[in-house]
Amino acid sequence: MDNLFVFLRKNMRQYGMVIALAVAMVFFGFLTGGTFFKPINLTNLVLQNSYVLILAVGMLLCTLTGNVDLSVGSIVCLVGAVLGVVVVDLHLNPYLAMLAALAMGALIGMWQGFWIAFVHVPPFIATLAGMLMFRGIGQVILQGQTKAPFPREFQLIASGYIPDPFGGLNIGGSTLHLFSIVIGLAVVAFIIAAEIRSRNKQKSYGFDALPAGIWVIKVAGISVVLMAFTFVFALYRGFPNILIVLGILIVGYQFMASKTVQGRHIYALGGNIKAAKLSGIKTNWVMFWIYTNMAILAAVAAMVYVARLNAANPKAGQSFEMDAIAACYVGGSAVSGGIGTIIGAVVGGLFIGVLNNGMSLMGVSIDWQQAIKGFVLLAAVAFDLSSKARGSK
Repeated sequence: MDNLFVFLRKNMRQYGMVIALAVAMVFFGFLTGGTFFKPINLTNLVLQNSYVLILAVGMLLCTLTGNVDLSVGSIVCLVGAVLGVVVVDLHLNPYLAMLAALAMGALIGMWQGFWIAFVHVPPFIATLAGMLMFRGIGQVILQGQTKAPFPREFQLIASGYIPDPFGGLNIGGSTLHLFSIVIGLAVVAFIIAAEIRSRNKQKSYGFDALPAGIWVIKVAGISVVLMAFTFVFALYRGFPNILIVLGILIVGYQFMASKTVQGRHIYALGGNIKAAKLSGIKTNWVMFWIYTNMAILAAVAAMVYVARLNAANPKAGQSFEMDAIAACYVGGSAVSGGIGTIIGAVVGGLFIGVLNNGMSLMGVSIDWQQAIKGFVLLAAVAFDLSSKARGSK
């Protein structure tokens, strides 16, 4: 037990938010009489927060450099407006429209990346200008109108579910989505194999590894939680399509950030930009591609948001940048840059989503929800600063 407390104390930044998320879910589950944990509510929780989580993945890379992107909500508005015109009015093939949206996101990102990386306009100013410019253009395109409806093929991005080739299993009047159970088991098996491989590698290099008992508790806890949520989703309609998209993005970006040269360059730039330059890292190009990537993910978020609402409207994306930034800092990203993980940003985004969902179920007003989220963000940043102060002593 002492080893467990020592482990948690040394890894508070990494595991503190996961513990807070679990406590928040249990808390709201208790106060709502179990309504929070109903399959339909957990599915809606994922659907309602999917676009924020997509933005948080890209925003984490920005915060690693010690900066943020204030324009992502406006990019969602602009890309959504263009999608509304080309798909609803001009009847462009939905799949071609999706490719066009990604290309548009890339061009917007390159525009912003150019000013930031090569003209050396501070990211705060460049993206603030983008926030005003892109939303204005989006509103001009829509002219105050809402474009709807979108074709069913387009809506499936955010409202569709994975089909079950096994036909499902009837349990007490409910149909269990067997294919989702298979996917859940495969994911758990992959995680266990990855943890075993990582532990063996640590031992082979003589690095400090977790005590065997704590390691078993950690792996078993992750497996049980994942299978529990898999079972809950399977009792409703199975995994939604967007959850698979999110899973691919999270795994891909986590691998890039932690296992590739490009990821190490981003962390190095955020840790000490002068040292990064001296070591031969092309910091200008790193910044350029970070903001290009952010805009591409904002275009993905726009498609998901428009597909979920089945409409493009001039107010789309409002405050999305604030939610994405908050997700990163609540999830453990350092204000000064160089510290943070993709998983942490996603956990932070889920924590904020759980707060929104739980408070809505309890009937808490939107005004109070905003105030509480602001306090949570302030507490997360204060914790980061106090941890650094203690570490420097």
